[in-house]
Formats: sequence, structure tokens, C-alpha cells
Amino acid sequence: MPPIISIVGKSGSGKTTLIEKLIPELKSRGYRIGTVKHAFHKLDMDKKGKDSWRHKAAGADTVIVVSHDTIAMVKDRPLGSLDDLERYIDDLDLVITEGFKQKNKPKIEICRAARNTEPLCRDNSDLVALVTDIKTNLNVPAFGLEDIKGLADLIEKKFLFDPITVVSNTPRSCCVPTAIDQPSGSPF
Repeated sequence: MPPIISIVGKSGSGKTTLIEKLIPELKSRGYRIGTVKHAFHKLDMDKKGKDSWRHKAAGADTVIVVSHDTIAMVKDRPLGSLDDLERYIDDLDLVITEGFKQKNKPKIEICRAARNTEPLCRDNSDLVALVTDIKTNLNVPAFGLEDIKGLADLIEKKFLFDPITVVSNTPRSCCVPTAIDQPSGSPF
């Protein structure tokens, strides 16, 4: 299961914009990134009248739409925990969620002076970093709103390196076992 981190903050604080900037920075470092967006309303990803919408409207519990390079799925299933998504995300290095501030996962909060005067997760032990334009005395690393590289460095150091690969500074997705990693007598 890849690590899951949640980007949290008040509505309109810039969570989506932060994620949009963070994804290409992490991808440029060789990581496979997935996202999960929390929706407070009924989820309807399909367009009314399209065949897949008609399948769902007819009562299908799961609808999968496939093209030569994309798979999309709509499935009726309540989410017990983010860990329930494992079967869908096991080929990724990191999953970034938007929202899910109530879930027990590491959190990076975006807190802008224009939206709030103090962090929502101030007393949350899952808070690992703050992205902000306000002064704060929290005991977590704080990054400016545009310090995407610095934030990516923290995520990489804290969540993306296996202890064995830290020595070679190689991302988990790029790791190939070597003779040192194999028991003696291994043909590798």
C-alpha cells in the first residue's frame, strides 16, 4: 500500500491549486502519484444521456469505461477507510487526498490569511506540515504558498524513501533488487 497524505484546509484555501503544483514536481522526480478527492455531495461523474450514465441509471452497481489508455470506474460502495482503496492504488508510490481532514492520515494543511487566521488542524497529531502565508508557532515545518520544491522535499524524505534505498537516493518505484539485497546463492 502506498503512503497516503491528505491536503486539508478551509474551502477556497487553495488545496486543489497546491495539489496541481505538487503533482508535476513529484512526477519530475520519478514518482507515480494518485489523488483521491473527497466529495460532500452525490457523485455523478458521467454526463446524462451517455451510454455509461444510462448503465448506471438502469441500476448497475459498477460501471467501467475503458479506452485504449484510460480506465474510469463508478462503483456503489461506501468508504469505510482510505485503506479500503488499496486494490485500486497499489501501483502508485504516493496517494494525495484532498480533504479527509477527519481521517487518521498524515496531513498537510494549507492556511491562507485570506481564508482563516489559524490552522484547522492546530491540535491534530497527524499534522506533518503547514503551507501558509501567516506566522505560526506550530511544531511542524512551515512552507510558503509557492515553496512547492521544499514541500516536495519533505514529502519525499518523510514518505517516499524506503530505508534500503535512502543510501542511493532512489525512489521506491525505481528500485530494482541488487545482489546485496538477495540471499546468498540467489541467481540475481
